[in-house]
Amino acid sequence: MELQYKNAVVTGAGRGMGRAISLDLAEAGANVAVADIDRENVEGTSEEVKELGRESVSIHADMGSVADIDRMIAEAKDAFGRIDIIVNNAGVTRYLYVMDVEEEDWDRIHRVNAKGVFFCMQRAAREMIAQGDGGRIINIASVAGKGYSGTSNAAYAASKGAVLAMTMIAAHQLAPHNINVNAICPGVTVTELSINNMRQRAESTGVSIAELEQARDARIPIGRANTPEDIAAMARFLAGPGARNITGQGYNVDGGLVMH
Repeated sequence: MELQYKNAVVTGAGRGMGRAISLDLAEAGANVAVADIDRENVEGTSEEVKELGRESVSIHADMGSVADIDRMIAEAKDAFGRIDIIVNNAGVTRYLYVMDVEEEDWDRIHRVNAKGVFFCMQRAAREMIAQGDGGRIINIASVAGKGYSGTSNAAYAASKGAVLAMTMIAAHQLAPHNINVNAICPGVTVTELSINNMRQRAESTGVSIAELEQARDARIPIGRANTPEDIAAMARFLAGPGARNITGQGYNVDGGLVMH
């Protein structure tokens, strides 16, 4: 119960990593405002949080819209009275060869993955500064942002590199307010999004999904891809008291895929 009496916001919480993070924070004692563009799934996550005995509110919001982000933060504050933790998990991508990335792909990916993360971070920090006793910001980046060549596409990698840069700058500038800002860099993680990307890759290459999965796991030193719960465990740590003196870092959770 290391997060008892804490209030968290998790974006992209309708499924996958966001859902797992929401439930892990709730198991640690936190109340959780869950936000997602998918209304049905985010309501389901909110109900699961409540089943763990915590307070929860579901917020239908597009993380590429600053107006929606403002409303999300306001609704979370109205529900809980304050915001102690935000996990900026919402993200989009699709499998694309570097020569096939179009302007609309770039804009769609950066609208959520870079712009959305920045304004979620900024708006949550504004509340934390006003509260006067610090907070935790956790951004979900990716090993793609550190140059992992197996990424879904170059625009996605660029957006996650932006998240890492923003994390470091924000950590430095928000440190005087006792706000810790860190990033998690997942490697290959089995989620609905990654499964869809693998289907696209299988269709474009003519290689079966089973063969792609076997090749994927063979590249990972520890021999398996992440589950969403692997990422949630790191988010829980960074939100907790054991990480009080950690800020400006980007932690890989990838089975040794990228070792820096």
